[in-house]
Amino acid sequence: MSVINVGVIGASGYTGLELLKILIHHPKFNLSYVANTEGGTTLVSLHPSLAKVCDLDVKKADVEECATSCALVFLALPHQSAMAYVKPLIAKGIKVVDLSADYRLPQDIYEKFYCPHTDAQNLAKAVYGLPELFRKELKSASLVANPGCFPTSAILGVLPFMEKRVKNTPIIIDAKTGVSGAGKKLSETTHFVNVNENLFAYNPLMHRHAPEIAQKLGVDFEEVHFVPHLVPITRGMLSSIYIQVEGDFDAHELLEAYYKDAKHVRVSKNPVDMKNVAGTNFCDIYVKQSKASLEKGNILFISSAIDNLMRGASSAAVVNANLMMGLDEDLGIPNIAYVP
Repeated sequence: MSVINVGVIGASGYTGLELLKILIHHPKFNLSYVANTEGGTTLVSLHPSLAKVCDLDVKKADVEECATSCALVFLALPHQSAMAYVKPLIAKGIKVVDLSADYRLPQDIYEKFYCPHTDAQNLAKAVYGLPELFRKELKSASLVANPGCFPTSAILGVLPFMEKRVKNTPIIIDAKTGVSGAGKKLSETTHFVNVNENLFAYNPLMHRHAPEIAQKLGVDFEEVHFVPHLVPITRGMLSSIYIQVEGDFDAHELLEAYYKDAKHVRVSKNPVDMKNVAGTNFCDIYVKQSKASLEKGNILFISSAIDNLMRGASSAAVVNANLMMGLDEDLGIPNIAYVP
């Protein structure tokens, strides 16, 4: 197969940089178009780490120009901004992987937690980009909604145990993320003085990723008790999940069986950590089961770790693009952690 021309709109942020780093060395994708909302610069000006590696011009995003040079486009834009590009790109036959939240949820739920949606037609056609759930659908998709980082970590942790879960009991998710998850935009919350040597929850029980988790697990929003925390590290995500299950079964064996064919999920016999997944597309998962009160139901502790910029965004987007273009999902995907 000849190379496939791809583009990135939204090259300025942290996820944009990680996406570019993967695409520059991808064996089948040729990075032919890079843009942001301003243009008039170069990749090295935006990201000095790319000096002597790739210094393409960064153009002001233009659908017509993009469509003439790309078969597939990655949108690394904020929610609401992304849908303005999806509609005309899809109309021109260009495949799209959207890293924003714009196509992850049904319209009524999206508008409740985000903003009015202006592309209901494509929203109904979008495939949620979690291969462990929708690998077959991704292979024929023209529009993929890349999952959020928190939902990826939580959904992959809970999925194997949904049939064992006691119905209508809480799914409790205590999740911690690095500061890069908030993006480059400055705020009082992510100011160095506020984050350094500090730890705090934000939007407890009200975070807009909770309905995404609930929707993909097939439960009511009220059953998901999600509390995210910001920790003073650059990147990484660790979710501690607690659910009540019933029946006599070996949780570790069930977890291993569920993910035995999953290329980017690793089941661990020990509690997982962020360093082992840093810079990779892996999700590492550990489970511990308490059977102290079988008559009242078992409690499972599930711990899942991902790199929020990679499996939570950029490398996951390239996996989805691989599947959409008929390639091996592992092609060009970094799978060795870069920290000791």
